[in-house]
Amino acid sequence: MYYKTPVGIVQITEEDGFISRIHILDGEHEATPADTPLLKETAKQFDEYFAGTRKDFDLPIKQDGTEFQQQVWDELLKIEYGKTISYNQQSQRMNSPLAIRAIASANGKNNLWVVVPCHRVIGSNGSLTGYAGGLWRKQWLLEHEAKVMGVGQTKLEL
Repeated sequence: MYYKTPVGIVQITEEDGFISRIHILDGEHEATPADTPLLKETAKQFDEYFAGTRKDFDLPIKQDGTEFQQQVWDELLKIEYGKTISYNQQSQRMNSPLAIRAIASANGKNNLWVVVPCHRVIGSNGSLTGYAGGLWRKQWLLEHEAKVMGVGQTKLEL
């Protein structure tokens, strides 16, 4: 399914009853309707997220990755809506203070755009770094969440 968001078209893949991939696309793509109940529910939850009425996704998700990558992605799910942490803080939370680069690499391999919120991880100095969907999208998502939370515009450095 191809779903239209305020920041571009997203390709959403369902496999064996799980959402296995959500990937933001660059270029021209036409939105296509959801053809399964799970894809319809995913589109509904994205509609709610972008409308500012949903803060947490409740979808069956599964993505392939190593045990370490799964741990990194599980930690991403613990970052509260509208909040950010640094890669250093993420490594501390995982009791792996020397694994910052490996954690950042695993974040970059996350295939569940927005649902597993790697956009909420920023540089220690507050800068936006390392986002496969493009830094402008990362900034847009963080500003959207801040606005919904009533925090106002966040000043994040690209």
